[in-house]
Amino acid sequence: MSEITIGVLALQGAFSEHIQLLHQAATYIDSEPSAPKRKWSFIEVRTAAQLSSCAALILPGGESTTISLVAARSNLLEPLRDFVKAERKPTWGTCAGLILLAESANRTKQTGQELIGGLDVRVNRNHFGRQVESFEAALDLPFLVDAGGEAFATTTTPFRSVFIRAPVVEKILETREGVQEEQAKLDDTVVAPAKAVSKGKAIGNVEVMARLPGRAKALNDNKTTARELGEEGDIVAVRQGNVFGTSFHPELTGDARIHVWWVKQVLQAVE
Repeated sequence: MSEITIGVLALQGAFSEHIQLLHQAATYIDSEPSAPKRKWSFIEVRTAAQLSSCAALILPGGESTTISLVAARSNLLEPLRDFVKAERKPTWGTCAGLILLAESANRTKQTGQELIGGLDVRVNRNHFGRQVESFEAALDLPFLVDAGGEAFATTTTPFRSVFIRAPVVEKILETREGVQEEQAKLDDTVVAPAKAVSKGKAIGNVEVMARLPGRAKALNDNKTTARELGEEGDIVAVRQGNVFGTSFHPELTGDARIHVWWVKQVLQAVE
């Protein structure tokens, strides 16, 4: 029986909600016909030793500055960069997690924010304003078909997404292994430090996985999907190699479809 450990960074934010949905996802996957027997372990990660035991990791929503500061004090920043950018293990960031996984982000404070990196994107944090301006929107996520099964994945069922002081991907950057030097020259910008990637594992280009419908429609019509609006809309989900990022909070919906899809990506990488 194979054993798979998936961690959720538990320094601050909505980590327990992710663990609950990971359990739901594993139960669903194990119920599929001909599914092999696996032993799952979902752990809260607060130390480098705990991180080293993980086959994959989720960085939850919360306060990206607080998470980075606590990670630095816990001597976790460099192990996290190794995990994501050198070992190239599957990693998913939601909201604040997306900010931390970006190679470039707008600077909201003069000091204190460090990025892990892994996604060649520029992120605009707090794109939609203050917390009182949080909202929900129906997202069309065709990639969920890969999760399999009518209960969890149909293209006709939009995903109810929760945006709380959410970032967006405002620019897809040129894929590179070192520092995003052009971004580093910009004012009010923070970039991730260089980290050599492991040999034999191509980074690949950034793939846009989801867009948000026009903001007015997102606020007033939860039935409108990005597909119906064509290619218009803010980029709210991206993937590049082993790294996946979402602007919104799937963990706050009780809907485990994205977790099912992502855990299946982890299984492909591990097995």
